[in-house]
Amino acid sequence: MSDKTQSKADTGRSDEELVAELVAKAKAEGIDMVGENGLLSRLTKTTLENVLAAEMDAHLGYAKHERAAEPGGNARNGTRAKTVTTEASPAQIEVPRDRDGSFSPQIVRKRQRRLSGVNGIVLSLSARGLTHGEICAHLAEVYGAEVSKQTVSAITDGVVERMAEWQNRPLDAVYPVLFVDAINVKIRDGQVANRPVYIMLGVTTEGERDILGLWAGDGGEGAKYWAHVFTELRNRGVADVLMLVADGLKGMGEAVEAVWPRTVVQTCIVHLLRNSFRYASRADWDKVAKALKPVYTAPTEEASLERFAEFCEDWGEKYPAIVRLWENAWAEMVPFLSFDVEIRRIICTTNAVESINARIRRAVRARGHFPSEHAALKCVYLALMSLDPKGTGRARWSARWKRALNAFDLTFDGRLTATRH
Repeated sequence: MSDKTQSKADTGRSDEELVAELVAKAKAEGIDMVGENGLLSRLTKTTLENVLAAEMDAHLGYAKHERAAEPGGNARNGTRAKTVTTEASPAQIEVPRDRDGSFSPQIVRKRQRRLSGVNGIVLSLSARGLTHGEICAHLAEVYGAEVSKQTVSAITDGVVERMAEWQNRPLDAVYPVLFVDAINVKIRDGQVANRPVYIMLGVTTEGERDILGLWAGDGGEGAKYWAHVFTELRNRGVADVLMLVADGLKGMGEAVEAVWPRTVVQTCIVHLLRNSFRYASRADWDKVAKALKPVYTAPTEEASLERFAEFCEDWGEKYPAIVRLWENAWAEMVPFLSFDVEIRRIICTTNAVESINARIRRAVRARGHFPSEHAALKCVYLALMSLDPKGTGRARWSARWKRALNAFDLTFDGRLTATRH
């Protein structure tokens, strides 16, 4: 029988009963649950000091009050006080020392002032857009933990190395679809100005969403900029992309052709519709959407042209800007019309993109503006990683992926499976 089992047998009480008794006793004595000298702080102190004592026993090879196997060797040398920040409250603990200074505790390492759970809370709050000052106030209010802005900054800066590793990690050899989208952030560089952060999101051959990376721009990106981004992706292992879906970004088509000559560049239908609504009265949005749907769901390009002519006849006089928008995007919209319905469905299934953007926008708006491009990228990265507890940025894209996989492989002459192997 283990010591724990024996203890329960001796007392005849369950863990829940022991905890309830402890809480009741604390309340009777007027002891708070949290805060300095609260019950949780005391329990944390006791637990940490017991583990530290056990670590010292293992380090020396004998327990306290026992004799060393080799007289004159290393021995205990008192304790030193140390305050550590926990989720519950700060706890002042006594850390044992040894004579030759070789003891290196693991439960609370040397120079460590925070338990790991605090770091997780700070990163989680930062991913939701709270400023460093707001995070400090939250920790003080909820946990009674006094954490400085400098400490919060140090914790969030700790993700920079992980962000660099993630941004440079090897990628899959082939992606059926890549989506390029932009989130505008406000950066204070002399004066506050809008700057885009581009997100590259791929659909893998296994039907998973894969966020490939983040790139900051200045709003004037052209072919040279995109050639640099796509070359970076190729150097990370991306040998082929079947389709690239974007919102008419300048110079992108030319850059894609230079890096992946056979990639089909497709205008994002969802963005095209959204941009159309900017020129229409709110009262007409539903009618305009209904009138445009036959254009992008037509079985052929010829049929689509007929439906577009009908739209122009009905709405061209009232909203000529919408007509011009679709005419300018037509060359990069029509590739969509020649594909199997399963491929169309994958291209139009942008819920995953929108859910990512929604999380990022919440974090960005909560911050207002950023002092630097680096700070903005760090915030967006934390928001992305909060979507996936494993920290990979991956998730399932479509439950109907197998049908789409077959359609892609047939339509693109086996490039999908050939590159995979």
